[in-house]
Amino acid sequence: MELRQLRSLITLVENGFSVSRAADQLCLVQSAVSQHISRLEAEVGVRLFMRHGKRLVNLSEPGELIVKHAYRVLAETNAIVDIGKENTAPSTGTLNVGATHTQARYILPPIIKSFRKKFPAIELHIHQGTPEQLVNMAIKGSVDISICTEALGEYTELVSVPCYRWNRSVIAPIGHPILRLEELTLQTLCEYPMITYVFGFTGRGNFSDTFKKAKLSPDVILGAADTDIIKTYVREGLGIGVIASLAYCQNTDTDLVRRDLATLFPWETTKIAYHKDKFLRHYQQYFIDLFIEHVSKPDQWPGLKPC
Repeated sequence: MELRQLRSLITLVENGFSVSRAADQLCLVQSAVSQHISRLEAEVGVRLFMRHGKRLVNLSEPGELIVKHAYRVLAETNAIVDIGKENTAPSTGTLNVGATHTQARYILPPIIKSFRKKFPAIELHIHQGTPEQLVNMAIKGSVDISICTEALGEYTELVSVPCYRWNRSVIAPIGHPILRLEELTLQTLCEYPMITYVFGFTGRGNFSDTFKKAKLSPDVILGAADTDIIKTYVREGLGIGVIASLAYCQNTDTDLVRRDLATLFPWETTKIAYHKDKFLRHYQQYFIDLFIEHVSKPDQWPGLKPC
């Protein structure tokens, strides 16, 4: 069994069982990829794929198990390579960070700026995605670390570190009737058209459950994964916005007014995670420590609470 066979197997799966796309990604001819799979199947003695004619359509049951182990083997191989690089080229390399839009837009900029000062030769990439995608990226090793609120703590393959807690605020244009109220309640919020996050992003599950427990039905007219999109439609007068408090910028959102909702909703916890078998190079560990240090400063991040 050879590592290139396992790489071909994983690349095939990640490219929807397309031999041509897998070959392009691996910079191989299609026949080489097919040969890798045939030899791997011959060695393990089972079919890895379900086929329709000559076309691969899905993984077989043993194929699914073998793919999981293939990811682990390549993760261990990468760890060995990283150990070597840590000793031969400690100040060079890449850092792949998976993050949601909220993290990439509102939390990461000053952290990345500080990291770049310390490690100017490190090539840094930000990979945005849904929480589910970020989990898969971390498990499969396509990113070194992932940062998000949902899902990360649910997988035994990952080391998950709680970093900070956050809550929500309502935003509305200057002069909006909701801003004249002394006290905001869940019932009050239900009286206005509302724009907030889609399910699976930025605590939407707990947001909806809070109204459900109170036997209330908010008038959510629009959901978005991007806080800036929510702000855009609030500015257009379509409704009030409910966003993560950390996503309100006093310097740029001067046409919008924020009211805190921390007493109405449960606090959410954002985590940073990486594969449990990953060897963390010193600059990767430094980034994690830097992230936790930055978000632990209440004066710099209003509305955040350190874990």
